[in-house]
Amino acid sequence: MSTRILVVDDDPRLVKALRINLIARGYDVVTATTGSEGVRRAADQHPDLVILDLGLPDLDGTEVLAGIRGWTNLPIIVLTARDTSIDKVSVLDSGADDYITKPFAMEELLARVRLALRHAAPRGQRGAGGAGGGGASAPGEDRGEPVVRAGSLLIDLAATRVTRDGKDIHLTPTEWRVLEVLVRAQGRLVRRDELLNAVWGPGHENEGHYIRVYIAQLRRKLETNPAHPQHVITETGLGHRFLAEEGEESEASGAGGA
Repeated sequence: MSTRILVVDDDPRLVKALRINLIARGYDVVTATTGSEGVRRAADQHPDLVILDLGLPDLDGTEVLAGIRGWTNLPIIVLTARDTSIDKVSVLDSGADDYITKPFAMEELLARVRLALRHAAPRGQRGAGGAGGGGASAPGEDRGEPVVRAGSLLIDLAATRVTRDGKDIHLTPTEWRVLEVLVRAQGRLVRRDELLNAVWGPGHENEGHYIRVYIAQLRRKLETNPAHPQHVITETGLGHRFLAEEGEESEASGAGGA
């Protein structure tokens, strides 16, 4: 089955260029020219990835983003002409996995598409619960992947699933990737540049606001008291680590120190 990509954009020239380049690389392409149509097509066409323009005629792109993100974890790459740090953080905070500023090089967008698809949960595991929707099998059963317990949290690396007291915690694909890198480090400090490269790939070394957004989001979802985190820890000026055992809070590791 071909990988299906939904393009939501009202610029016919850009849509044509995207369609030609994506089809040439073997992708199945579905398009929508309005936000409302984009939400409908995301629901009935079951794409593997969405490329979403923020400047749509009927809805703001962030509304479309929220409408899609409310029920699925499929990767969403945002196209935007807005180039301030505030706008970028707002897009990521709304649930986008990545963004690219217009005008952009087609090869750069295609590289980000490939990266997002590599990290995406398999089709059929994209429900709203957990990063991959979970499954019927017991956590980590017969898969050879570790299951990490951290207080009331259970992190199943094979099922891409996080639960607290048996209840699923919804994570976006990028939130899961950040958490997975930290958890697999087994308490080791992960430098910021190391985390950026592992999650977003080369060329993002100066995008520190990415990490601030996602560390804050993980704390809101995983920590009992996000202002005083016990698991998602920041070492100011150095990087981040995940502590399975509740320990001493790192200096300046609260939400402001992300």
